[in-house]
Amino acid sequence: MSERIAVYPGSFDPVTYGHLDILQRGLSVFDQIIIAVLNNSSKNPLFTVEERVDLLKKATAHLDSVTVDSFEGLLVDYVQKKKVGIVLRGLRAISDFEYELQIAAINKSLNPKIETCFMMTSNHYSFLSSSMVKEAAMYGGSVHELVPEPVEKALVHKFGKRSSV
Repeated sequence: MSERIAVYPGSFDPVTYGHLDILQRGLSVFDQIIIAVLNNSSKNPLFTVEERVDLLKKATAHLDSVTVDSFEGLLVDYVQKKKVGIVLRGLRAISDFEYELQIAAINKSLNPKIETCFMMTSNHYSFLSSSMVKEAAMYGGSVHELVPEPVEKALVHKFGKRSSV
């Protein structure tokens, strides 16, 4: 039997416990997961691609079956280059599903061999987004329960503010 490998793409700006929830639960379905950090030049991320890759490597260091990489361009091209046929995506709400369904449909039309596997986030993280984490950290709010420690430290370094809580 061949290994079941999935690509878990995203901007991960920054990685949150919600992302890690999907990843850990994805490992119960897949033998290996490649986290693929998108380098999207049209966005203005807080962290560079290199910083995001580094933070993800620190957050997943205990997971032998996870690798972290980055890519530019079309996801379908990256997935094909890696010789993988499955994309793992996390969903928090119906609004996520509508957006993700459109992307999955475009990817399928670009490469019919690629399947997208949607996984619902745990209820505990259904509210969590990288944008909310960045905003909370920017104003000195505690993000301790939302992100791994290396990410929390990186946010404090970026914004120069410690939690007031």
